[in-house]
Amino acid sequence: MQAKKRYILVFVSCAFLAYCYFGGYRLKLAPHRPRRAQHESAKDGGVQPYAQLPNFIGYEHRRPLSNESIVAIPTAKRKPSVAAACRMETCFDFTKCYDQFLVYVYPPEPLNSLGAAPPSSANYQKILTAIQESRYHTSDPAAACLFVLGIDTLDRDSLSEDYVRNVPSRLARLPHWNNGRNHIIFNLYSGTWPDYAEHSLGFDAGEAILAKASMSVLQMRHGFDVSIPLFHKQFPLRAGATGSVQSNNFPANKKYLLAFKGKR
Repeated sequence: MQAKKRYILVFVSCAFLAYCYFGGYRLKLAPHRPRRAQHESAKDGGVQPYAQLPNFIGYEHRRPLSNESIVAIPTAKRKPSVAAACRMETCFDFTKCYDQFLVYVYPPEPLNSLGAAPPSSANYQKILTAIQESRYHTSDPAAACLFVLGIDTLDRDSLSEDYVRNVPSRLARLPHWNNGRNHIIFNLYSGTWPDYAEHSLGFDAGEAILAKASMSVLQMRHGFDVSIPLFHKQFPLRAGATGSVQSNNFPANKKYLLAFKGKR
């Protein structure tokens, strides 16, 4: 009798578990249709599954946006640099150059607090001496057409012994600087190790003319800057004996041109 009761209890328990499992599974899938039923309904022309999703705007109600409906977000405009686009017509004052072409060289800076003179390389002194001894030099800045710095800017490598520091503050103290207008800046070396960036002078040249060695086409302001040869420290101030060249064919009609810019 007890075994019969145990079999009945086990049967009732299994039936209850089966009912809970299958009944709960059907209740769980009641709000959604099975995938197979959805697929068969789609093939028979029924309601597509994506049609049951909430629709906020229909395809037929869409329209292209006009220019008036687009709200432009203000952004910072990049204004082209005036100095980068300098030409003789825009960054040079010709009013003092019509009668005669005169060049003014700034006097040497005063001695510092230690009584030392500002640094200046032998090459830069040769340039200033050549200008001052020419017939174009004037000691009157009011009559000058072109201004030459008394600050040595030939070597802008910060590791060089000829490197002049604090050039921006020195330029700001010049009485006729005027953002470099009608000024010419000489430079042989720019940048420092390892890349020696061509545009790295350590100061803003502004509207000044750059007389620079090894100047690339991308950096040169055509019709404004001047490309000069790279000369050594032992380059003489004045020419020596007369050479033996019989003719001067310029420009040289050669297919290959090679130059080497040595630093160290």
